[in-house]
Amino acid sequence: MCVSDLAKSLKWYEVFFGRAADEVIGEEHLWQVGENAYLVVDARAVRAQRVGGSMTTFGVAGAEFDDALARFAAHGVTHGPVETYSNGVRHVEVLDPDSNSLSLAAVPD
Repeated sequence: MCVSDLAKSLKWYEVFFGRAADEVIGEEHLWQVGENAYLVVDARAVRAQRVGGSMTTFGVAGAEFDDALARFAAHGVTHGPVETYSNGVRHVEVLDPDSNSLSLAAVPD
């Protein structure tokens, strides 16, 4: 995720994931989101043209979905409406401070 203000974004991503970055490599902050998958937050000038242009969806369990929404509310992180699709999947879009889109999708339990 290319961001414009690293300090502000790190605070936001810590709320989104419920923890600090799992690793810091140089100027990149990494959250492990799967066995071999990471979300990287980067504010270097070389990335400036890409700020706000990212979109990703995370599949989560139903309890994780609910916990995330509660955490967002407790920290003032706004999100779009929670949608429930005809197949029972719940989906919500959350925009970071630069309008990068991060969505959560939970399959029915």
